[in-house]
Amino acid sequence: MKPYNLEERTFLFAKECRIYIRNLPKNTSNIEDGKQLIRSSGSIGANYIEANEKLGDKDLIFRLKIARKEAKESKFWLQLLNDLNPDQNSLSESLLFEIEELRKILSAIITKTSKQ
Repeated sequence: MKPYNLEERTFLFAKECRIYIRNLPKNTSNIEDGKQLIRSSGSIGANYIEANEKLGDKDLIFRLKIARKEAKESKFWLQLLNDLNPDQNSLSESLLFEIEELRKILSAIITKTSKQ
């Protein structure tokens, strides 16, 4: 069961990405792509936390859009790592599902906030 608290959920996603990367074979592409995934996955939660400390609705939407952009980037790196490491697909598939869920949630919040 996924937590309802989006700060916690984004934290858990970043943590699971790090665990996934730790278990990958150590080669140049996995190391470099893993670094990118670490940055983008952590940035989702960090920007969501900043959005919660908004200075106004424009700032909230701006930060949420950055978090969504980082979610899309995380999905890219996960797909690349997934394709290049088929023996690790069970964990990467669950991460790919979760990042798509997070992206949809962030999009819904942006849409709802923009209409207010």
